Amino acid sequence: MSQYLLKQFELLKVRFLGDLEDVTDDIVTIKPGGFNNTILWHVGHVVTVNEQFMFGYPKKSTFLPEHYLNLFAKGTSPADWNGEIPSLKDLVNQFTVQVSRIQQIPVERFNERLKQPFLGLESFGDITNLALFHIAYHLGQIHAMKLMLQK
Repeated sequence: MSQYLLKQFELLKVRFLGDLEDVTDDIVTIKPGGFNNTILWHVGHVVTVNEQFMFGYPKKSTFLPEHYLNLFAKGTSPADWNGEIPSLKDLVNQFTVQVSRIQQIPVERFNERLKQPFLGLESFGDITNLALFHIAYHLGQIHAMKLMLQK
């Protein structure tokens, strides 16, 4: 099963990056009607949450700047942003490297039990599956926003 999860990360990486290829800087920070956030927020949110789920950010990982939590954690909004905001290019690069790091996780790790269940999930493999679902969900949001903004 763990090899399947890693293949899913690769598949989603290709789709996620493919959907971002034609996103231009002029639309990345626009919040279309009916949406709560921007494309830039969604990409940053995926990168931040992946790092939390897969590597224990910010306590166990320093791959991302700590201020990403203030920008991209659940419940944040671009309307409240101040300070240094990463570019789409930076976030795409971080996502690409991050997926490569995820694919280096030893397969035995996916069977490890969590110290305490999280949202009813009991193993690291369960958390990995949640991370995959999370990427796919936000990919759908990005895709819908692109369709509205690139009319």
